[in-house]
Amino acid sequence: MITIAIIEDEPAVRKEISYLVQQEVGTELVGWSDNVQNALELINEKKPDLLLMDIQLRDGTAFDILKKLSSIPENIIFITAHNQFAVRCIKYGALDYLLKPIDQSELKEALERYRRRRDNNPQWMQQLSLVQQSLEKGDELPESIALASLNNVRIIAVQDIVYCKGDGPYTFFYLNNGEKELVSKPLKYYEELLKAPCFLRTHQSYLVNRKYVSGVIHSEYIVLVNKEEIPISSRRKSFILNQLLP
Repeated sequence: MITIAIIEDEPAVRKEISYLVQQEVGTELVGWSDNVQNALELINEKKPDLLLMDIQLRDGTAFDILKKLSSIPENIIFITAHNQFAVRCIKYGALDYLLKPIDQSELKEALERYRRRRDNNPQWMQQLSLVQQSLEKGDELPESIALASLNNVRIIAVQDIVYCKGDGPYTFFYLNNGEKELVSKPLKYYEELLKAPCFLRTHQSYLVNRKYVSGVIHSEYIVLVNKEEIPISSRRKSFILNQLLP
């Protein structure tokens, strides 16, 4: 049984989420709050496994609540409107989120991801820290990013990423120590986080950290410091060459 608390200040949205949660097998709704102080009291009293939590509340933010808790729940599913900045920051930490209006199937999928990961995520607090730092830094490139696979999460430094290679719904991360990480997210997901000019989308399948670029061959390939050659697509050639050879 997953115990759930809802932190949401819009009555209509809160009512809808409450209804959806109560339709899910194996969940128990232990309460809701629409402000920071009541949320603190609810969480400390009920100690829910999972929070469904709006980022912006009428008297503060989700992080105002989390900073004051002595014990943070195992996981949080953030609830947000179409705020691309907030969504991007949440992605930095590989946490989960739902966009308003909430869809039953998306809630079900989020709960399933929680069930799979709740016993295999020892880096939860570090993930939460990444999200908070990203919110505070604005559009700056993050220092670290969380790569979530089915059973675990690995925190890596962005500067250690040499390049990313997309393969359909998956992305391979190639690191400067020779290791490779496979993540079940498409390359486009990470292109929104690892932006130019620090990272360059040279090809439909490649996103390259320009820190590791050593040269260009015939305007068709980028050469990395490890001697690997990364293709440059014809439609991206002008942009890539302008970035590398101003």
